[in-house]
Amino acid sequence: MTLSPPRAPATAVRRLTGTLYGYAFLDDFVLLYPVYALLFAGTGMSLWQISSLFALWSVTSVVLEVPSGAWADAVSRRRLLWIGPLLTAAGFALWVVVPSYGAFAAGFVLWGAGGALGSGALEALVYDELDRLGAADRYARVMGRARAARLLGTVAATGLAGPILARGGYAAVGAASFLACVLTALVATRFPEHRVRPESADGSWASTLRAGLAEVRGDRSVRGALLLVPAVAAVWGALDEYTPLLVRDIGVAEATVPYLVMLIWAGVTVGSLLAGPAERLGTTGLAVLLAGAALALAVGAMARSLAGVALVSLAFAGFQLAEVLADVRLQHRIDESRRATLTSVASLGTELATVATFGAYALLGTDMAHGTVFAVLAIPYLVTALALVRSRAARARP
Repeated sequence: MTLSPPRAPATAVRRLTGTLYGYAFLDDFVLLYPVYALLFAGTGMSLWQISSLFALWSVTSVVLEVPSGAWADAVSRRRLLWIGPLLTAAGFALWVVVPSYGAFAAGFVLWGAGGALGSGALEALVYDELDRLGAADRYARVMGRARAARLLGTVAATGLAGPILARGGYAAVGAASFLACVLTALVATRFPEHRVRPESADGSWASTLRAGLAEVRGDRSVRGALLLVPAVAAVWGALDEYTPLLVRDIGVAEATVPYLVMLIWAGVTVGSLLAGPAERLGTTGLAVLLAGAALALAVGAMARSLAGVALVSLAFAGFQLAEVLADVRLQHRIDESRRATLTSVASLGTELATVATFGAYALLGTDMAHGTVFAVLAIPYLVTALALVRSRAARARP
């Protein structure tokens, strides 16, 4: 007689992953995303004022990223995951109730704070719960699907924003975004959390942060995995903002641009879904993936054709896949008690490198076409691939 395996772990995994996918979808199901710049301009904001709002948003995220990650290791991670969306909801409410520069600024601060609370805490909670259930090997597949759910949320919100804006104006779009944030917070309360939170030396998040940084300094493998995350995520994450300009340069009509951008994001979704099978790629395989994606990006961007757009989509699929795999490598190497802290440190590195990429694009774009700039910014990925190969060779030496 063959005994059936216990069902409890499988049921617990399904509850965790179902909650995660719902949370990820709703967290990006924000109808204000594609129209908030129009809202600002419609209330009389100048380009300088709008740019200053974006800068305030970025500064808030950068300042709070690491402290919030250390806090997530010192308190309940689930609590931070439902507080964050409520802060964002409050910011959106300010935008539509009292539209003004001060309200927009306060809303971006709340949005940045809400995002920082979830950054690091989500990955840490999911990994530790999977590990407790003996399913840590599913982390890559699960997080890849979660990223795909986020993309679907963004696409759905973009598709609904136009009709709802036409019928109810910005008040209706803001109300829908507020409701999505509240639903995200409600879903977050369903996350399981069985971690026993360790007490730091003086009971503060600062001690947790110091312990996490000490682990980075003392463990070369952790340091390498942490640096790999921004090396993979930053450049293509910044280039994403310029893809409409790249597509427009091939000579298509303005109305066609969004459809071709959607083609690129279809590639990103496929890259997310391939994370599970691709986890078997070793260091050399990851290096080949990055090099291949870099070449596809350079050739596709310089082609200035529909086939070139398809190659850019393929490149973005490779970068998205590599980004998930880089996160997996980091999670496998860091200690549970400092997981959110070091994940947030990696996210901070990504944000700073992304800002640097924006600056580099602005400088290069002064004298170069968009396709040329894309091709030049593919070079850092070739450098990262070479660094991975050299590190693999160094470990192989006696």
